[in-house]
Amino acid sequence: MTDKVLFITGASSGIGAETARRAAKEGWRVALFARSEDKLGALAAEIGDAALSVPGDVTDLASLKSAISRTVQEFGQIDAVYANAGTGLDTPGVENGDPEEWRGMIDLNVIGVLYTMKAAYAELKKAKGHLVLTGSVAGKVHISGSIYGASKWFVQGLAGNMAQEMREWGGRCTLVAPGMVDTPFFDEPKPDKLKPVDVANAVVYALGQPAHANVQEIVVMPAG
Repeated sequence: MTDKVLFITGASSGIGAETARRAAKEGWRVALFARSEDKLGALAAEIGDAALSVPGDVTDLASLKSAISRTVQEFGQIDAVYANAGTGLDTPGVENGDPEEWRGMIDLNVIGVLYTMKAAYAELKKAKGHLVLTGSVAGKVHISGSIYGASKWFVQGLAGNMAQEMREWGGRCTLVAPGMVDTPFFDEPKPDKLKPVDVANAVVYALGQPAHANVQEIVVMPAG
């Protein structure tokens, strides 16, 4: 068992919720951050005393700072942060795409990740902690006209840059890049694709490595 604390954004469903469950089983205390207070409360009740619900908006820096502060107040520290919150687009591409929808996605997929890192940076540095980012295989290959994919290219590059910066003070950064996952991210079920727990297993694996080892990137693809 461990006394370590993991702060998770996008924790109310899908990959974030499954990561909270898996991490808690491994002895982590988990702080759950997302906009859906009801879903967070239900998940925290399911996990028990090892979970803390801290509702908020990942695109609001003040909201994140408040949640980080409350987590430290309740749990005493933050050892790892999983910047998982993200979204896609209803209408892909440039020609038919909606610029307002682009802005909302960029706010979540790019600014939300930056704000999460900014709010948690001092605590991570204090703990020589671990930052995990949800990327995507869409951020490693070129997909015709994909603006979503371009947002994940940003996360891919940022993760590598942060790994270099954090190693200077004993921290670690891991990018987890899944292929298609059957989550509420999609309107239609994807039963033949990855399950959220598959990605959660990768996150917990990276977090579980000894302090001298950094698994810098994990790509998880559906078989077949």
